Amino acid sequence: MSMFSSVDKKQISHFAKNSKYWWDENGPFKPLHKLNPVRFAYIKQQILDFYGHDKALEDLKILDVGCGGGLICESLARLGINVTGLDADTQAIEIAKEHAKSEKLEITYLNKDLINQKGQYDVVLSLEVIEHVSDIQLFIKQCVKVLKPGGLLIYATINRTAKSYAFGILAAEYIFQWIPKGTHSWNKLIKPSELVNHAQPFGLTPKDISGMIYNPLKHEFSLSEDNTDINYLISFISKP
Repeated sequence: MSMFSSVDKKQISHFAKNSKYWWDENGPFKPLHKLNPVRFAYIKQQILDFYGHDKALEDLKILDVGCGGGLICESLARLGINVTGLDADTQAIEIAKEHAKSEKLEITYLNKDLINQKGQYDVVLSLEVIEHVSDIQLFIKQCVKVLKPGGLLIYATINRTAKSYAFGILAAEYIFQWIPKGTHSWNKLIKPSELVNHAQPFGLTPKDISGMIYNPLKHEFSLSEDNTDINYLISFISKP
């Protein structure tokens, strides 16, 4: 692994312990299954807003950095988009390949570090990953390196607030045990304003910031224009 890698080996090991359960909707990745429909809806709308009729979905090349078992990759592949999923977790990539094959979906999955990825993509995604990397600015730089000039970059992550500590860590990890203990470190969570500041030196302009809020009665997430207290999505446009 390169000395300039943004991969946190301890984080990869933490997730690798549960990689075989990626497609178990009631397993350790249950919250991501709950998040997936709203993440997909946001990504699709951002792509359509940005590229409009200038480019058919079938002509787009998308890279999902830290794709895990391929949840969002499969949703995008069903639109006919050319999707590549990248993850440093070997077992997660094998699970992703097996599941895509069972669904008869053509997705390119690569078990490698982002620093070693070549090519340029119309859209680069990284969902619930940036809070787990070893160096945020280096990670953003690496994402921009594989993004076409004037392309679209989308992150999903967790805000660093008192509410995210109470609900995203204490409740989710220790009280209700929706996700494994130790999944998130509150100090590594990043505020939207901080992420914007980290991104600007790399020629990225924020396009949209939207929150994702959980409705406990419906057991589902929905988008919010102004509530980014816990989960949020942010899109950037790279310099042409």
